[in-house]
Amino acid sequence: METTSIAHAEAPVEVHHHEPQSFWTKYVFSQDHKVIAMQYMITALVMGFIGMVMSWIFRIQLAWPEHNLPFLRFLMPTNMESGTLQTPGYYMLVTMHGTIMIFFLLTAILTGGFGNFLIPLQVGARDMAFPFLNMLSYWFYFLSCVVITASLFVTTGAASAGWTSYPPLSAIAKATPGSGLGQDLWLISIALFIVASTMGSLNYVTTALNMRAKGMTLMRMPLTVWGIIVAAMLGLFAFPALFAGAVLLLLDRHLGTSFFLPYLVVGGEHIVRNDGSPLLWQHLFWFLGHPEVYILILPAMGITSEILSNGARKPIFGYKVMVGSIAAIGFLSFIVWGHHMFVSGMNPWLGFAFVITTLIIAIPSAIKTFNWLGTLWKGNIRFTTPMLFAIGFISTFVTGGLTGLFLGNSALDIPLHDTYFVVAHFHVVMGLSSVFGIFGGIYYWFPKMTGRMMNELWGKVHFWLTFVGSYGVFWTMHYLGFMGMPRRYYSYESYQFLPPDMHVLQVIITVSALIVGAAQFIFIVNFIGSWLRGKKAPDNPWQATTLEWQAPTPPPHGNWGPTLPVVHRWPYDYSVPGASADFVPQTVPVEVEPTGEHHRVAVAVNGHAHGHPHTNGSGNGHHS
Repeated sequence: METTSIAHAEAPVEVHHHEPQSFWTKYVFSQDHKVIAMQYMITALVMGFIGMVMSWIFRIQLAWPEHNLPFLRFLMPTNMESGTLQTPGYYMLVTMHGTIMIFFLLTAILTGGFGNFLIPLQVGARDMAFPFLNMLSYWFYFLSCVVITASLFVTTGAASAGWTSYPPLSAIAKATPGSGLGQDLWLISIALFIVASTMGSLNYVTTALNMRAKGMTLMRMPLTVWGIIVAAMLGLFAFPALFAGAVLLLLDRHLGTSFFLPYLVVGGEHIVRNDGSPLLWQHLFWFLGHPEVYILILPAMGITSEILSNGARKPIFGYKVMVGSIAAIGFLSFIVWGHHMFVSGMNPWLGFAFVITTLIIAIPSAIKTFNWLGTLWKGNIRFTTPMLFAIGFISTFVTGGLTGLFLGNSALDIPLHDTYFVVAHFHVVMGLSSVFGIFGGIYYWFPKMTGRMMNELWGKVHFWLTFVGSYGVFWTMHYLGFMGMPRRYYSYESYQFLPPDMHVLQVIITVSALIVGAAQFIFIVNFIGSWLRGKKAPDNPWQATTLEWQAPTPPPHGNWGPTLPVVHRWPYDYSVPGASADFVPQTVPVEVEPTGEHHRVAVAVNGHAHGHPHTNGSGNGHHS
């Protein structure tokens, strides 16, 4: 492994492709990992905006049932008669919102966006291992976005069987208005997305393992790279299950097979099938579905670790343990999917096994949380916008993790499963945490991507509105769940078991959601305005140590000029005793500046560990 990376580092420069000259090869069908990263990022943000608008529409319905909004009938003419959202339209919006946000925003931007941009720069490579395959991965992703967006304009409606698309709703064309062509397009778009993800994941893993610069051992890679490559490995093993499920479901829908369909009677019509099982789809879906949680969380964890260490001016606490926790979370994520199916009638002993594995996966997650807190402890914290989002990630991850303990226990999950408690938990631990990691990463690496600085004041306004508004949405949802309010209901007015004051909480949730949405317009204006006219960024504005900050800003084609960098130390040499500054880049030889790589010690419990003035007594990074 190491021989390969060293040999690559000393290879002649001529092996790299010449810089593209035409507009089409430079910006459209580019094979440069940085351009592809920005294509992924911008496309994903556009898809996220579409998904966010969908949530506004159905949240307005829940807060003010059957309220007339005439301008909305132009967005959904078949489901918004006279501006009032109809029941089929509500289920369509909920389905498409979940699908777009999970796959086409979060997965795409965290692996396709940050993975493409950071891996070659942070390991010292000129580009991805397979540039042409990298280009194909984006265009398959773009095609999947086109297909899923086109399904919104189908006359019978887009898919409306939920983002999980459980049969028989998704398997029978007459089940719901959206079970026709809209459901076909949903399945095709997911299959295309999985093809794109597979090509990208192969690239990320191969590049990180085989194209590292001289001196960049595995245990010198930043935690961002570790998070992304483990997430890529999860995708390589888990996504094929959903791909197979999508193909089999299309066969059930159009060729009369019975993979997921038993004998059914729909609207008086007998649908004769032989021994198909809807539960088979659930197993295939959730075999991907739970690793998918960590496909999102692990890159966000890596981004957060990077920002926290830089913002606290301290080495990351327990680097090797953090790497081990990432690997442990990746492994355990494959043996916990059954906790999504406690109400499916599974054998209680099988349910008990999934309870145990679900609770075990909390251990490496807790280790990471304590290590983040250890990194912050007695640090000289710089409350920049990226740092605020990183701290916000810890808050939402811990909050969502604690509520996950309820749902990981089958005895508690069964009464809570179909309530708003699950909606709240899912959004906080998976959605919000990933979003905070994304925003932190964008603010942190925006200077390297564009050569411009984002506005700090508006970045902090964006953070506080998003942070407070998000808790207004999902903290309230937890209360609704405990009070028994079921999820997936178009209207709650006719149910006697719900107290009338529950409606007030729905209004609070919707108003908070609209505030969060308004905050994203601040981000959009800041993002575009800073890119066009922002303050010019220096090469290393955050005084960071990792390799990408030693490249020109923004990095040129090939990243490094005539020679590749040589790595001499680990990525978190902050506040090293005896160093001339409180950060030492990875490219600085140990003969020039001391390193804490081989002499890292934890902060002593009694507070007497040796330290450096920059860390207020922290022993991290101590060098003897």
